[in-house]
Amino acid sequence: MRLLQVAQHADDLDRAADFYTVLLDAPPVARFDPPGLLFFDLDGTRLLLDRAAPSSLLYLRVDNVHEAIERLSGIAEIVSPPAVIFVHEDDTLGPAGHEEWQAFIRDTEGNTVGLVAWQRP
Repeated sequence: MRLLQVAQHADDLDRAADFYTVLLDAPPVARFDPPGLLFFDLDGTRLLLDRAAPSSLLYLRVDNVHEAIERLSGIAEIVSPPAVIFVHEDDTLGPAGHEEWQAFIRDTEGNTVGLVAWQRP
Protein backbone atom coordinates (compact mmCIF):
# COMPACT_ATOMS: atom_id res chain seq x y z
CA MET A 1 0.00 0.00 0.00
CA ARG A 2 1.21 3.49 -0.81
CA LEU A 3 -0.03 6.96 0.12
CA LEU A 4 -1.82 8.43 -2.90
CA GLN A 5 -3.07 11.85 -1.82
CA VAL A 6 -3.09 14.31 1.07
CA ALA A 7 -5.60 17.17 1.22
CA GLN A 8 -4.87 20.53 2.79
CA HIS A 9 -7.28 23.43 3.28
CA ALA A 10 -6.89 26.54 1.11
CA ASP A 11 -9.23 29.55 1.05
CA ASP A 12 -7.46 31.32 -1.83
CA LEU A 13 -6.19 28.97 -4.56
CA ASP A 14 -4.13 31.64 -6.31
CA ARG A 15 -2.35 32.61 -3.09
CA ALA A 16 -1.87 28.95 -2.15
CA ALA A 17 -0.55 28.16 -5.65
CA ASP A 18 2.04 30.91 -5.35
CA PHE A 19 3.14 29.76 -1.88
CA TYR A 20 3.39 26.04 -2.65
CA THR A 21 5.12 26.72 -5.99
CA VAL A 22 7.92 28.45 -4.04
CA LEU A 23 7.96 25.85 -1.24
CA LEU A 24 7.97 22.82 -3.57
CA ASP A 25 9.99 24.50 -6.32
CA ALA A 26 7.44 23.19 -8.82
CA PRO A 27 4.19 24.48 -10.33
CA PRO A 28 0.77 22.91 -9.80
CA VAL A 29 -0.04 19.97 -12.06
CA ALA A 30 -3.82 20.53 -12.24
CA ARG A 31 -6.53 22.96 -11.17
CA PHE A 32 -10.29 22.46 -11.16
CA ASP A 33 -12.17 25.64 -10.26
CA PRO A 34 -15.02 25.16 -9.64
CA PRO A 35 -15.13 23.30 -7.32
CA GLY A 36 -11.85 24.75 -5.94
CA LEU A 37 -9.16 22.08 -6.23
CA LEU A 38 -5.44 22.57 -6.85
CA PHE A 39 -2.98 19.67 -7.23
CA PHE A 40 0.79 19.38 -6.83
CA ASP A 41 2.86 16.24 -7.39
CA LEU A 42 5.05 15.17 -4.45
CA ASP A 43 7.09 12.46 -6.16
CA GLY A 44 4.01 10.39 -6.98
CA THR A 45 1.82 11.48 -4.05
CA ARG A 46 -0.74 14.17 -4.84
CA LEU A 47 -1.01 17.23 -2.63
CA LEU A 48 -4.56 18.54 -2.99
CA LEU A 49 -5.28 22.10 -1.88
CA ASP A 50 -9.04 22.21 -1.44
CA ARG A 51 -11.41 24.92 -0.22
CA ALA A 52 -13.59 22.28 1.45
CA ALA A 53 -10.80 20.24 3.11
CA PRO A 54 -9.91 20.55 6.78
CA SER A 55 -6.41 21.56 7.79
CA SER A 56 -3.87 18.78 8.22
CA LEU A 57 -0.30 18.78 9.48
CA LEU A 58 2.01 18.02 6.57
CA TYR A 59 5.64 17.05 7.08
CA LEU A 60 7.60 17.69 3.89
CA ARG A 61 11.12 16.39 3.39
CA VAL A 62 13.53 19.03 2.12
CA ASP A 63 17.25 18.88 1.37
CA ASN A 64 18.10 21.58 3.91
CA VAL A 65 15.68 23.12 6.42
CA HIS A 66 17.66 26.36 6.70
CA GLU A 67 17.66 26.89 2.92
CA ALA A 68 13.92 26.15 2.71
CA ILE A 69 13.20 28.71 5.45
CA GLU A 70 15.36 31.27 3.63
CA ARG A 71 13.54 30.61 0.34
CA LEU A 72 10.20 31.24 2.09
CA SER A 73 11.37 34.47 3.77
CA GLY A 74 8.60 37.04 3.63
CA ILE A 75 5.84 34.63 2.59
CA ALA A 76 5.76 32.14 5.49
CA GLU A 77 5.53 32.67 9.22
CA ILE A 78 8.11 30.67 11.14
CA VAL A 79 6.28 28.81 13.91
CA SER A 80 9.36 26.93 15.14
CA PRO A 81 12.90 27.59 13.84
CA PRO A 82 15.17 24.79 12.58
CA ALA A 83 16.43 22.44 15.28
CA VAL A 84 17.86 18.95 15.55
CA ILE A 85 15.16 16.77 17.08
CA PHE A 86 16.77 13.35 16.77
CA VAL A 87 19.97 11.56 15.76
CA HIS A 88 19.34 8.32 13.84
CA GLU A 89 21.52 5.52 15.17
CA ASP A 90 19.92 2.99 12.81
CA ASP A 91 17.66 3.07 9.75
CA THR A 92 14.35 2.60 11.61
CA LEU A 93 12.97 6.14 11.04
CA GLY A 94 15.64 7.71 8.87
CA PRO A 95 19.15 7.10 7.56
CA ALA A 96 21.63 5.91 10.19
CA GLY A 97 24.25 8.47 11.15
CA HIS A 98 22.08 11.46 10.23
CA GLU A 99 20.57 14.23 12.33
CA GLU A 100 16.90 14.96 11.78
CA TRP A 101 16.32 18.68 11.47
CA GLN A 102 12.78 20.05 11.71
CA ALA A 103 11.20 23.47 11.44
CA PHE A 104 7.55 24.46 11.33
CA ILE A 105 6.03 27.23 9.21
CA ARG A 106 2.54 28.58 8.67
CA ASP A 107 1.45 28.79 5.04
CA THR A 108 -0.62 31.58 3.50
CA GLU A 109 -3.82 29.66 4.29
CA GLY A 110 -3.11 29.35 8.03
CA ASN A 111 -1.95 25.70 7.93
CA THR A 112 1.11 24.53 9.82
CA VAL A 113 3.68 22.67 7.70
CA GLY A 114 6.64 20.74 9.06
CA LEU A 115 9.91 20.80 7.13
CA VAL A 116 12.25 17.85 7.71
CA ALA A 117 15.82 17.25 6.53
CA TRP A 118 18.25 14.44 7.24
CA GLN A 119 21.78 15.76 7.42
CA ARG A 120 25.12 14.36 8.51
CA PRO A 121 26.45 16.05 11.65
